[in-house]
Amino acid sequence: MTRSALLEDAARPVAVGQSRARVLRALQGFSEPAAVGDIARRVGLHTNTARFHLEGLVRAGVAERTVEPRSTPGRPRTLYRAVAGPQDGRRSYRLLAEILASSLAGLPGRPSQLAHAAGRAWGRFLTDRPAPSRTVDAAAATAGLLAVLDEVGFAPEAMTEGKHKQVLLHHCPFLEAALENREVVCAVHHGLMQGVLEELRAPLTAARLDPFVRPNVCVAHLAARPRNRRSSDARSTARGGPFV
Repeated sequence: MTRSALLEDAARPVAVGQSRARVLRALQGFSEPAAVGDIARRVGLHTNTARFHLEGLVRAGVAERTVEPRSTPGRPRTLYRAVAGPQDGRRSYRLLAEILASSLAGLPGRPSQLAHAAGRAWGRFLTDRPAPSRTVDAAAATAGLLAVLDEVGFAPEAMTEGKHKQVLLHHCPFLEAALENREVVCAVHHGLMQGVLEELRAPLTAARLDPFVRPNVCVAHLAARPRNRRSSDARSTARGGPFV
């Protein structure tokens, strides 16, 4: 998915990440590989929509596609199942993440600050800034954030409890590195979310990230961005970015 395509997803009334998180949870509930139709009925989506999200989960490395064995004539069905960890082709990236996280953790001072700054810069890079004439409201900003997080592989889901907005992260694409160096890796993720929202000129910020509040679930808390913070972000960008 291209960066411009992410913004197209952000304009949809229902963010891609919300439905994909539901599909992932449904898939995890099957003890055996399941057909698209079975998953679609359990989640309440059209078959084509369910297939779209299942293929996205396969690309993210949290599901795999198989073909149903058949001994009788007829086209075999495509089956899907959730997987516990990264696929073989992603192992080198997992190792790289662990090396970088452990290197940052060993630096003097507060390595989480460096990790947060790196994540924030990466979030800005992954996001297309809207035109100056366009105003991004809270709903569009949340959808844009979900689209980026979904593309990275977090399987996000937006939640609202009263006046509190949250984003549930159902899958950590760097789980092994996070378990070894939680402070560094979670700081990267927190910074990434802040960078996305800043680049969108959103009225929201990722105020806090609570890691592993439930097994395999982290919670990001969204809050209104103070006006002086928005203007400060604009001046920082004009000077050349968060590292200036």
